[in-house]
Amino acid sequence: MQHSDLVIIGGGIVGLATGYRFLERFPGKTVAVLEKEAEIAQHQTGRNSGVLHSGVYYRPGSLRAQNCRTGKQAMEDFCRSQEIPFDLCGKVIVAVEESELPQIEKILTNGRANGVKCARIDADRLRELEPHCAGIAAVHVPEAGIVDYGLVARRLAELICGQGSQIVTRARATAIRRDAEQAVVETTAGQFAAQQVVNCAGLYSDRVARLSGIRPSTHILPFRGEFYKLRPEAHHLVRGLIYPVADPNFPFLGVHFTRLIHGGVECGPNAVLALAREGYRWTDINPRDIGEWLTYGGFWRMAARYWRMGFEEMWRSFSKRAFVRALRRLLPEIESAHLEWAPAGVRAQAVNPAGHIVDDFVIDETDRVVNVENAPSPAATAALNIGRLVVDRLAPRFA
Repeated sequence: MQHSDLVIIGGGIVGLATGYRFLERFPGKTVAVLEKEAEIAQHQTGRNSGVLHSGVYYRPGSLRAQNCRTGKQAMEDFCRSQEIPFDLCGKVIVAVEESELPQIEKILTNGRANGVKCARIDADRLRELEPHCAGIAAVHVPEAGIVDYGLVARRLAELICGQGSQIVTRARATAIRRDAEQAVVETTAGQFAAQQVVNCAGLYSDRVARLSGIRPSTHILPFRGEFYKLRPEAHHLVRGLIYPVADPNFPFLGVHFTRLIHGGVECGPNAVLALAREGYRWTDINPRDIGEWLTYGGFWRMAARYWRMGFEEMWRSFSKRAFVRALRRLLPEIESAHLEWAPAGVRAQAVNPAGHIVDDFVIDETDRVVNVENAPSPAATAALNIGRLVVDRLAPRFA
């Protein structure tokens, strides 16, 4: 059995940021980060499109809003100190029809309440920023940016290991035992004991929470986001980040254009329910995962609420023509020949028993375990502040 002061389950950016913040707060203590894959950051972190979110969308006062603003600044500061490239290329959120203008005003009100520098711009100013974009008005967010979160995660891992702690790969958690003295995490790589455990398991956060002896308040459903990328001859069509005005009745942002920090442009994603927690293709099928959501009442209540929109998202998954049609609302010059497939990602989305998609971070805890049960976008942007928030909860236990 290996011993450390803190065990973190999950080697994505939130788990690594938590380990980094813990060692920053408690120098001389040790952390073991347990990752089930052969390398860190293989799922949500490594397949992230790399947007540095500004906080313009999130409900004022929510954990997402609070952590996004402070977390974005912390991420920028970290990248500067570690010489990790990032680019504040700016974002436009575009209204194409008159009916979308009230939503523009709501976004502006939200953003300003959250302290985001944003402004409404007219069609002429939109053309100056994005010459190929169609729209009658937009919200301009100049401080939105792009970064490589996989690179950030790898640097965090290096800093953790450089302070005498460890990243253990191929270590899938199978059980958690708690007693008056410690918690022991049983894994496929052996047993790891610590005073405290943090669950940052992402797509498996609800399962790991159950291992810790609690009944989580939500259930994780996997939503696959499918992307295309622009061929080089079409890169000039996009300068920064181009988003549609999101449908207020649907919890996802809609297909958009994202310039990438290492070059190129991604188009997407749609949002389809995956047939496995790691269901990056339609052929990735896990009967256990399917059985869990089919027997969860919250899934059926969610499906009843969003079935029509879900069907449209699924249709775009099978029809490139439909995907292109959605993209053309923003960039009329886009042609099917401009697009080629890009790797998909899977988003861990918490759904409560009433069938509502949980739109905020959820952190629960027991005497020995802190569970980060829901960390949707902007979790990567806010990771360093989420890590600080978790360590704030741990701190009295190490006093």
